[in-house]
Amino acid sequence: MKLKIIFVGKTEVDYLKTGSEVYFKRLQNYIPTEMIIIPALKNTKALNIEQQKAKEGKLILDKINTSDFVVLFDEKGKEFRSIEFANYFQNKMNSGIKSLCFIIGGPYGFSADVYKKANQKIALSKMTFSHQMIRLILLEQCYRAMSILKNEPYHHE
Repeated sequence: MKLKIIFVGKTEVDYLKTGSEVYFKRLQNYIPTEMIIIPALKNTKALNIEQQKAKEGKLILDKINTSDFVVLFDEKGKEFRSIEFANYFQNKMNSGIKSLCFIIGGPYGFSADVYKKANQKIALSKMTFSHQMIRLILLEQCYRAMSILKNEPYHHE
């Protein structure tokens, strides 16, 4: 299985960028991982929120393959403890999915079309985090899940 992670907008904060790079490199030791960064929209003052989500949605949908199992990170999604998230990964690997595609949207969330394409929604927390921060958290949790599956000492419980 391959892991594909789609983000909207680039990470601008150096410590978040550095942390994301560290966990992305670590994660690649366990699973082929691709990060796709969709540029943030420009000249959005004339667009309302729904129009912005629709434009971002089209850019997201252009990066999704028909064989991708699409998971949106959304506050209304299913929450996991880290061990449960590791088991989730194992189940997806065992199911024969070729590509697990995680998507983190922009600051306003996803368009209706992206929600229609999604197979599942996951919430990393009931709290709201910046979409730049969520990238680091997601990459760390994916790495943690892989280290749990390999019985490595990174995770303590």
